[in-house]
Amino acid sequence: MSDHARPAPGTPIILSHRPYQKPREATSAGPKVFGKYLTIPQSNLPRVQFSFASGILDNAASESVSKEEPESPPVINNYFEDNEEVDTKKGLYFSEGKRKVDYVLVYQYRKLTSLSTSQCSGASLRNGTVTMPHRSKDHKPGCQPEVVLEVYSPQESVEEEGRARREEFEKHLMESGLEIEKDKETKSQGTGYVRIHAPWHVLSREAEFLKIKVQTKKAFEIKQEGGITAKMNSIWQKITKPLQPKVGLLIQTSKHLSHPFTRDKIHLYNITNKETFFDNSTRSRIVYEILKRTSCTRARYNMGITALLANGVYDSAYPLHDGDYEDTDPEENERKLLYQEWARYGVFYKYQPIDLIRKYFGEKIGLYFAWLGLYTQLLMPASLVGIIVFFYGCVTIDHDIPSSEMCDEQNNFTMCPLCDKSCDYWYLSTACATARASHLFDNPATVFFSIFMALWATLFLESWKRRQMRLCYQWDLTGLEEEEEYPRPEYESKLLQKKLLKEKKELNQQKKEQDDLAKGKNKWKDKVLSAMGGRNLAENEKLTWTDRVPGYMGNFVSILFMIGLTFSAVFGVIIYRISIAAAMAMSTNEGTKSNIRVTVTATAVIINLLAILILDEIYGAVAEWLTKIEVPKTEKIFEERLILKSFLLKFVNSYAPIFYVAFFKGRFAGRPGRYVYVFEDYRMEECAPGGCLMELCIQLSIIMLGKQLIQNNLFEIGVPRMKKLFRKLKDERAEPNESNNSSATRPPQQWDLDYNLEPFTGLTPEYMEMIVQFGFVTLFVASFPLAPLFALLNNIIEIRLDAKKFVAELRRPDAVRAKDIGIWYNILSGMGKVSIVINAFVIAITSDFIPRLVYQYMYSDDGSMHGFVNHTMSYFNISEFLQGTQPQSSHFINIKVCRYKDYREPPWSDHAYDYSKQYWAILAARLTFVIVFQNLVMFLSEVLDWLIPDIPKDVSVRMKKEKTLLVDVFLKEEQEKVHLIESFLVRDRQKHKPMKEVQRAQTASFSQITRSQRSSFTSCSSQHTDV
Repeated sequence: MSDHARPAPGTPIILSHRPYQKPREATSAGPKVFGKYLTIPQSNLPRVQFSFASGILDNAASESVSKEEPESPPVINNYFEDNEEVDTKKGLYFSEGKRKVDYVLVYQYRKLTSLSTSQCSGASLRNGTVTMPHRSKDHKPGCQPEVVLEVYSPQESVEEEGRARREEFEKHLMESGLEIEKDKETKSQGTGYVRIHAPWHVLSREAEFLKIKVQTKKAFEIKQEGGITAKMNSIWQKITKPLQPKVGLLIQTSKHLSHPFTRDKIHLYNITNKETFFDNSTRSRIVYEILKRTSCTRARYNMGITALLANGVYDSAYPLHDGDYEDTDPEENERKLLYQEWARYGVFYKYQPIDLIRKYFGEKIGLYFAWLGLYTQLLMPASLVGIIVFFYGCVTIDHDIPSSEMCDEQNNFTMCPLCDKSCDYWYLSTACATARASHLFDNPATVFFSIFMALWATLFLESWKRRQMRLCYQWDLTGLEEEEEYPRPEYESKLLQKKLLKEKKELNQQKKEQDDLAKGKNKWKDKVLSAMGGRNLAENEKLTWTDRVPGYMGNFVSILFMIGLTFSAVFGVIIYRISIAAAMAMSTNEGTKSNIRVTVTATAVIINLLAILILDEIYGAVAEWLTKIEVPKTEKIFEERLILKSFLLKFVNSYAPIFYVAFFKGRFAGRPGRYVYVFEDYRMEECAPGGCLMELCIQLSIIMLGKQLIQNNLFEIGVPRMKKLFRKLKDERAEPNESNNSSATRPPQQWDLDYNLEPFTGLTPEYMEMIVQFGFVTLFVASFPLAPLFALLNNIIEIRLDAKKFVAELRRPDAVRAKDIGIWYNILSGMGKVSIVINAFVIAITSDFIPRLVYQYMYSDDGSMHGFVNHTMSYFNISEFLQGTQPQSSHFINIKVCRYKDYREPPWSDHAYDYSKQYWAILAARLTFVIVFQNLVMFLSEVLDWLIPDIPKDVSVRMKKEKTLLVDVFLKEEQEKVHLIESFLVRDRQKHKPMKEVQRAQTASFSQITRSQRSSFTSCSSQHTDV
């Protein structure tokens, strides 16, 4: 369009309209593969953008209209009509029933409304998009140029942009060799599915690129152990036969050699059927790798499907499940097999089919369930020992001398009041039940159990390393290299913003330099830059630490705030305990007064549990947000940082109340006459007469059981079902009432059923709940020996719950290769070491184990525990109570002193109420015990670690043998190639040998004839001379 034809601002443009042409069939002029599909001609009409203010074409658009451009290649799609009667085998194959659906992309579409007129009519436009055709060979010179006019609202403009991105992305997918099938968009709005199939040449190409190990034809026999070991294994297999899942996996007597796939050596691999050579999880992983690296230039990113999902171009992307898990069809599939033999609660007693789990879900999920299974198995001996320790306490409770002295009413002690004013003096015998219950968990057997659990944690980690190595060998992961990771969309977006800002600054700088150059400035600088070759503007951009400083500072401040919030919640519960205890003590009801400690403890623990559950959910969302503002480059870095933040926040949240009871409660309460007060009104609470260990046990058991029951089970069952119901109701409400709803007649396909399932969000929540449970089992096990038993019962349910969730309630995850459990192993190892220190302090400080030992061997007259209770009590002169703190009304008369639990000098001493010598002796013994216990247990753990090799001996032997056989196979192949080449050379020589002999004979005869001709010529010449 020329400049003189441009209208003035504010004048509407009158454009003629060209009717829309229907899609035509693919012609033979295109590539051969295009002939298999229907063709949608890409609109080769340039889009002309109008100004929203005046409706005037901009310069770039007007130039694009005036220029001739070649036709762009068509976008090829396979259409699947809703009313066609085709056999997709329940949605697992394309419409012709032959090509398998390896991956599905889902998007939401809305048909656009455009303003259309007849060919000779015109239309007035204020803003919108105009599409003008190129001149074709059939264009008649007398005809007026035609324009397709489309008017879009802002929402429709976004939809059109998304449609254009999808078309470009799918075009690039087909250029990479993938085959695509789509549904025809018959509704005004709805859900569209893009089904992707990877043919053999794409699978083989990508398998070679990804170095996927596959089986070769060469196999070797696995040597079976003999002697007593073989007999024991045979007996064990017969005993555990009912526990084995019926998945058709037998004991391997031979193993095929594995080697990374290469197309050059395809004759070496055990290929019986190209369609089934790569299993479904491998096929979907190959397709997903292509999707991740396929670019979409319209999105201004270069990382494929991740950016399109983040920008809402596609709604979701997932591989298909292998059919229905509850189908009555006799034909078996792996999903149905997993549900029947693994995901039902009725098979809780059976082993897990780890190899089938790995085959269906991939190595990463397979390793998680293998780790969870081993952890659950090793909880059995720990539970057994914990039960024995608990029963030891039950059996010896009647023979415990200190608890018997406390329950003896004849030898009674008058104790000081538990609160100011409203509390009266009381007898120690009233705490008899608490003292006897404390012995169940505070006895010499708990020390042994703490040492046992520390060694158990080391044994568990070493056993997992061996199990992990064996699985890596069986799954051909021994030589696995870390795959190249693509940047996250958020990282690329941040980087793009940085580049644009830098380009803007450089543009301003160049403009300034041009102005300076015009004024004659910076001549010397220009000479230096010209000698250096100018500025390097093409350097590789990346986010530096200066770009991340705001994110790091936000993380630091937010984490400190969240930890402070947790401590505030704990402090709030402390204030609640103190105030409720004081209020109940003022009650006139004797029953209320007698149950103060039980009521306060139970209600406070429940409040703690609710606070932990609520803060856990908040901290999970906060940790994800904090990790996002850091802008990690790859998904692996993002996941590791998210795990560390979530673990730190949830560790503090879950264990802060337990740490308070174990190490702080009663330590800073003061003494009679000089108590410590909070807000000058509330006296700090003290431990029970039997010590804080019993209260620690109650706190630990309720929090542990509550988290497992509510968070791990009810939330996992209820929340996904509520989300599914909410999404179903939302879809039904958003679904328009279509008059011609042909999709209702079509039965739901597998891609429809899978889309209605919950998306897979990763294994971090699954690992996190087990890691927190591992902390409950190991960190404070000295106070609660039954913790392993409750963890075992929970995990038996947890395995089947997670199995059902993965098989029936979640979309099929992408198969991810992994040779270990990653950063979780380091967290487990760190918690195992921390548990040694914490248990040492629990035994030394919280329990009465050390004071009893010191009394028995230093202060007892006969070496027994008689008199221990009296030894732990100090005296206080009641006349020294502060004014207004003594009991207002007391039933005790003629009392001059009361007793309280502490090691202090009596009031008649020269150093009244100072710490006594017994206190310092016990403190020294406690610190000595911590040091000895910690170093002894860590030394034993290191010895156990050294004694147990990380790689099983049979696996090590097989790996060496497999490497040797693999080298022999390739050497033999090279030798066969050399022999083959030599045989061809020999045949070639024999073939050319007679030809050479003929050539020699011909050459000899020719030379003889030449010599005879020469001799005849000589004779003739001599005769002529004679004449």
